[in-house]
Amino acid sequence: MTRPKPATPDFEAALSELEQIVQRLEQGELSLEESLRQFERGVELTRGCQKALRQAEQKIRILAKKQDGEIVEQDFQTPEED
Repeated sequence: MTRPKPATPDFEAALSELEQIVQRLEQGELSLEESLRQFERGVELTRGCQKALRQAEQKIRILAKKQDGEIVEQDFQTPEED
């Protein structure tokens, strides 16, 4: 069973892009306008990564919460998906 590809970059891709943005900003060679664009993109990526981490944490809680010892995976639905 395959899941559809997300519209936003996956966690690893977002983290990699974020690291590249940080490197470009630290070099200090970008114009002010480009620096602001890169910063805004970095904020967007950071929020996406934080959301992915929260969802993973919630999924772990759901998996670990079974009382009979059986581990059954169930998808975590965010309030936005309802």
